[in-house]
Amino acid sequence: MGAQGTVPALQRGLAVLRLLASHAGPVPAAAIAAELGLPRSTVYHLLTELTNAGFVTHLPEDRRYGLGVAAFELGSAFLRHDPLERLARPLLRKLVDRIGHTAHLGVLHGPETLYLVREQPRRPQTLVTDVGVRLPAQLPASGRAMLGRLPAAQVRALFTNPAGFVNRTGRGPRDLPELRRLLSAERQRGWAVEDGHVTPGFASVAAPVLDHGDRPVAAISVTFRHLCSQPTDCGLDWPELAAEVRRAALELSGRIGGHATR
Repeated sequence: MGAQGTVPALQRGLAVLRLLASHAGPVPAAAIAAELGLPRSTVYHLLTELTNAGFVTHLPEDRRYGLGVAAFELGSAFLRHDPLERLARPLLRKLVDRIGHTAHLGVLHGPETLYLVREQPRRPQTLVTDVGVRLPAQLPASGRAMLGRLPAAQVRALFTNPAGFVNRTGRGPRDLPELRRLLSAERQRGWAVEDGHVTPGFASVAAPVLDHGDRPVAAISVTFRHLCSQPTDCGLDWPELAAEVRRAALELSGRIGGHATR
């Protein structure tokens, strides 16, 4: 196809992606065609190409389409550039100074959490969550803080393979239904918590960073030593610590043009 035919097709494909990104959940092909004023045959062709490239996910049971993993990877790639990190670093430094625990900034990279920034207290502790480390997103609090803000269909699309439910310590969600229940409870509470899901003897609390459309672009978390050896020591949610983390996340949300208040 010549350049004159390629550019309109590219423009239409981008229009489809923008439309899907603007909706809270997956959208039927007929609705996409109606909103964009395109023939259904053209829309189906575009959706097929975008699905094959990984930018769109087809949900056959629902007869709908949503953003695919490749679209999230592009978003994460953009967020890994300096602007987000530069805006987040001083907020993380202030958070660490207030609470005395290690703080992280993480983003979703497909079904994984990728850590971009880490700020430590004067007496740092050895953690696996270093800059550049990726972890299965369902295990760390930062990953679940972001997953909990995604539509259920997009979470399902990210975890289509049961093998993706890696278990490091014997704790954490083991399948999609269990993950969904956990995400629902954490979203209602307002923050995510993990206790020994990533490293035995450590826990973390996280809150999402949201853009102007209430979509999760990152998460701020703090990690600290905690031994859950007795029943009374388990199941804690650390509301005072969560308030500090949410304060930092809300401020970063405001700095990127998202929601600064809740």
